[in-house]
Amino acid sequence: MAYLNKNVTLTQLKGLVQQNIQHKLDYMPDAFNKDQQQALQLFQKRFFLEEIVEETISFNKKLSWQNTHKNLKLTTTAEELINVFKLRSDIYVSKNYQNEFPDEIEGLNFDKYDKHSAILYYQSNNTISGSIRLIFDTNNYLPTEKNFSLEYLRMRQNKIGELSRQVVKQNNKGLGLEFKNFYKGIYEICMDNPDKINLVMASITSDHHKLYSKFGGMRVEKKMDCYGNLNKDILVLSWDIKNSSNFFKKLFLK
Repeated sequence: MAYLNKNVTLTQLKGLVQQNIQHKLDYMPDAFNKDQQQALQLFQKRFFLEEIVEETISFNKKLSWQNTHKNLKLTTTAEELINVFKLRSDIYVSKNYQNEFPDEIEGLNFDKYDKHSAILYYQSNNTISGSIRLIFDTNNYLPTEKNFSLEYLRMRQNKIGELSRQVVKQNNKGLGLEFKNFYKGIYEICMDNPDKINLVMASITSDHHKLYSKFGGMRVEKKMDCYGNLNKDILVLSWDIKNSSNFFKKLFLK
């Protein structure tokens, strides 16, 4: 009951913030009104962060996954999730991708899709070096659908998801262990949750297609000359996990 009362109070307070965020006090200096608006906006983002953390952890805990990996994990605590958000922000800033993938709060990169995503991270020597998420389909649709509708795939009885926010600290050693473990984990999660997902979408730059085509079950659904703010040739791929190639199984699953 205390938890419910807390949620009701927070919801009411959030509504009050939203009502006042554009409210201007005519009798106060413009500088005061500007500071007030910025404070209310930050307060609103704090509510959103708490909402994201709570719902994401709950979603990840409910997923089936017989994880036997030493260094690959699902985020199931607030500390893990915040560390992933920090890593995303650090890497996007270092690559000048802030316009493409902006921080919701400075230093923390997250969005509404995290709420229904399997968020994996790779850790060695107590340091997180990479992360990826698999977004499960909901009424919010998927990020790719800002540019290209996937409704025709749903109409074929597919349960779709989308890979995004793949980040790895640069080590100048090729793909590294993070990449291999990410896709092994994604494969296992899809196989362990067939009632939730059976077709994985991914948007990649065209120069990476040669590698992904070797995964097996890969199909180019759309070719685009840009993706949001990214002015690069982009391919929207669908990956039927069940048709993964022997190459994939040998390289990623063993």
